[in-house]
Amino acid sequence: MTINEKNYIEIKGVSKNFGDVIAVDNVDLAIKKGELFSILGASGSGKTTLLRILAGLETPSQGSIMIDGMDMTTMAPYDRPVNIMFQNYALFPHMSVFDNIAYGLKKEGETKEIIEEKVKRMLSLVKLEGYDSRKPNQLSGGQSQRVALARSLIKEPKVLLLDEPMAALDKKLRQSTQFELMDIHDQLGITFVIVTHDQEEAMTLSDRIAIMEQGQFIQIGSPNLIYENPESKFVADFLGNINLLDADMIENDQNRILLKCKALGGQLSLSNAYDFNGSGQISVALRPEKIMIQKEFPSEEVKNYVKGVVEDFGYFGNLSIYRVRTESGEIIQVSKQNRDRAVQSIKWEDEVYLSWENKNLMLLGE
Repeated sequence: MTINEKNYIEIKGVSKNFGDVIAVDNVDLAIKKGELFSILGASGSGKTTLLRILAGLETPSQGSIMIDGMDMTTMAPYDRPVNIMFQNYALFPHMSVFDNIAYGLKKEGETKEIIEEKVKRMLSLVKLEGYDSRKPNQLSGGQSQRVALARSLIKEPKVLLLDEPMAALDKKLRQSTQFELMDIHDQLGITFVIVTHDQEEAMTLSDRIAIMEQGQFIQIGSPNLIYENPESKFVADFLGNINLLDADMIENDQNRILLKCKALGGQLSLSNAYDFNGSGQISVALRPEKIMIQKEFPSEEVKNYVKGVVEDFGYFGNLSIYRVRTESGEIIQVSKQNRDRAVQSIKWEDEVYLSWENKNLMLLGE
């Protein structure tokens, strides 16, 4: 779907204190109209508090909330053009699927004809046609989630807030539901703001991600940008698996970076395409999937490699994970796609060579 370049949600200088505890600490954020935006963070990072502030369920200690150019900071939840889908779905157990979805419209006194037409449309949207007379205890976890989603959307909010929408689903169902949610977002064209602790979920769903820690945003950007260009060791380690290796900067000028990294065989010379201005002790970050692993000595074309021994090995079906202790004594993790059905050729205690391209190295300051 097309994302409007105009800022639709603007959070300016927002803080929230609970006594001496600072849950949200002076954050600024702009979200575009039609964007599917995720706020990603561990438990206690402040993400759910910020979502509740957007919904009007909490009032900020300072700062302002603007939606579509209107100040929502002190506006009551029911006066805001937003709705929220809670983590536990909050379905009424004594009501049918139809009545759960229709609840908000009935409270507003809509006519029977309008309610029936809108509920029918929502059931079609979430692919639950024929389930209208069932009770919540007759639904699977995924079906319950879709009922909650339909109920959140039936009043046609301009912004939908979702609090850990996949948390109650098993992994396989979670993956399929992520794509269903993306399809619904594309069909409706409204702004979705998702709060989650699940990195894979945020990466799959989002146009952009804001990583939150200790009440502040650490980095904001597209999933690809944050994954491939983290701005800190925290972000690099938080989003996906990564090798963080100690290194010492020897030389850093406009054309070249020279550093010493024991784990990667000693001295490395890199072009300064990174625009990296660190000095002294730094970290070299290398994703496991960017490393080649083989038993054979690398060909002459391979310039960067180290030798090691497989210390641990895990088979996950589509890929294998290796923990290799290099000659320097460091552990480097490697992931390898299993592209055929052959028996695994690399196993515990095998001597192996690890190779990489310098363009895949990321340099991070301390």
